[in-house]
Amino acid sequence: MSTTVAKPHPKKPPWLKVPFPGGERYSWIKNRSTKLKLSTVCEEANCPNIGECWNGGTATFMLMGDTCTRGCRFCSVKSAKNPGALDADEPEKLAATISKMNLNYVVLTTVNRDDLPDQGASHIARCIRTTQKSSPDLLIEMLMPDFQGVTKLVRQIIDARPAVLAHNIETVRRLTPKVRDYRADYDQSLEVLRFLKTNCPDGYTKSSLMLGLGESRREILHAMEDLRDAGVDFLTIGQYLQPTRKHLKVLKFLHPDEFSELARIGDKMGFDYVASGPLVRSSYKAAEFYIERKIRGTA
Repeated sequence: MSTTVAKPHPKKPPWLKVPFPGGERYSWIKNRSTKLKLSTVCEEANCPNIGECWNGGTATFMLMGDTCTRGCRFCSVKSAKNPGALDADEPEKLAATISKMNLNYVVLTTVNRDDLPDQGASHIARCIRTTQKSSPDLLIEMLMPDFQGVTKLVRQIIDARPAVLAHNIETVRRLTPKVRDYRADYDQSLEVLRFLKTNCPDGYTKSSLMLGLGESRREILHAMEDLRDAGVDFLTIGQYLQPTRKHLKVLKFLHPDEFSELARIGDKMGFDYVASGPLVRSSYKAAEFYIERKIRGTA
């Protein structure tokens, strides 16, 4: 009788090791967000860059709480069918915190709220407007859900006028049903990105891919081509890291040289900027620095 031997889980390579977060500014942001019950995707998604970014004065705030209505198999954010009422004071709390951080560029992202009549679009738009009013010189990048492809809801975010409109496709076409929630769809995400660019042609759009889930090189390049065809200006590519044993396993740790090659290919495809590396995330300090200079005309 033959015995099936499980494929060994790849060992995390040295280039993925980062120091434990700490520092005065890190502590201030953590305490402030806890006190006001603000969620940061930096914490919820176990981002490996949290120490570097927070101590550098960059943070990504997650709107509408810390519980999502979707259950993507790569994501460590909590999930529930009905997460509860939104915090009506969140826009003001968010604006006050960001104002005190004295930032030039901030990323706002959000959980999915499929349970709400407008999926939270009006609340997100109010958060953007309130923050912008409090900090007029601030550039806001809005990393938004797909809103199930409902364009009138996407339009509300466009009309709030963030500097960058972002939506993550996350993975290649073949792996989307395995990696993302059943309500997410590869083509639906592309259509959202295309709608953003078509209806805000002078604005900037952004998306992200995570690698190491079993995608082939050909599939990666195809996804990059699809994103470019949808008019995406900025692309981030990073290594998927398994947040808990319940989540999808890492099938491959890509070498930094492989990420560098993808950045070069992305440049040739016509992306305005590609940030590609093992620790790159959709909210990534180097990319944000370039985008800020680009928008302000200093790049």
